[in-house]
Formats: sequence, structure tokens, C-alpha cells
Amino acid sequence: MHKLAQKYFTAQEYLELEESAEYKSEYYKGEIFAMAGGSINHNQIIMNVGTQLSQTQPHHKCRSFATELKLWIEEIDLFTYPDLMIICDKPKFYSGRIDTILNPLIIIEVLSRSTEAYDRGKKFQFYRSIPSFQEYILIDQYSVHIDQFYIDSTGKWSFKDYNDIKDILKFSKIDCDIPLEKIYHLVDFELKETESA
Repeated sequence: MHKLAQKYFTAQEYLELEESAEYKSEYYKGEIFAMAGGSINHNQIIMNVGTQLSQTQPHHKCRSFATELKLWIEEIDLFTYPDLMIICDKPKFYSGRIDTILNPLIIIEVLSRSTEAYDRGKKFQFYRSIPSFQEYILIDQYSVHIDQFYIDSTGKWSFKDYNDIKDILKFSKIDCDIPLEKIYHLVDFELKETESA
């Protein structure tokens, strides 16, 4: 994320600016941060996972949304755009809007060099303040590697990782398994990415 010129905005001002903006931005406590564009591998993974979630939807009965819907975290005063969100209850929206979700069960992020530390650290902390949030999937776009965090039967966050293309990602909170071969379909690890990708 790149911070815009120093100025503080209300949430309403941010939402109005975002409607006509040429690129997506996040909002955090009155400040607006431009988001870096995604690489071809980043987008391919989002498409692959979204497709698999849609195909298995009759089993898990949940809805998945990719990249264009905002997430509002009231406790943190943050508007952000997760790569994918899965919602199993009726969607709850930010007041007066249908493009901003409040109640994801699962969030999936495809890691980029410029955002990996944020996605693993502060952003995960922010997400954990959402009452409905119970599972977090982090997908590496540069090698076969997925980290899965989920609330277990004791109410604590547990962790599992996947490092083999023959592995199967088994969601904890929905009835859905996705082979890593399908997650990484058409992903070219030989591509050289810029530092912002």
C-alpha cells in the first residue's frame, strides 16, 4: 500500500472517492492508501480458487466473493479488499451500501512481496476482530505453499501448511476440498515479478 498525500478523510468521503477512483485504495483511521496492482499469477490463483469454490458450492452452501467487494472492520476503522471472502450466513452490509461486507467466515489472501508481512501480521490481527471470521488462508504465488489458520474445537487458532502440489487444501469451516494442482493451474513460477507485485 502507498499512502496518499497527508489528509484525513471521513468514511463517507473515502467511499465517495472510491466510487470514481481509477484504482482501489484501503482506508484506515482516516487515511487512504493506494493498493498495488496484482500480477498475472496473483490473478490466476484468485480465479482458480474462486472457480473451485463455485463448483463445490452445492456441498458447502456458502457464497464466495473475489477482489471487488470491500470489507469494513468497524472495530479497527478499516475498509479493505480481501482477495476472496466466503460468507455462509446472509450477507451483512455497511449502512446504505451493497458493495461492502461485514461478516466473512473465511478470508483468502494471495501473498505478494509488498504485502506478505502485512497480510501475515497486522492484517490478520485486524481480521481476528471480526466476530464471524474463523478461517484464514494465505496462498504463496511464487512457490507451492499455503498456510491455513482456523479456529479449532477448543476455540483457539490452529495452523496447518501445505507444500506439495499433490496436497489437498481441506477447508476447516466449510465442506470443500481443493487440490493444490487446481489452485496453481496455469501459474508460471518462472515469471519474474517486480517488487510491487
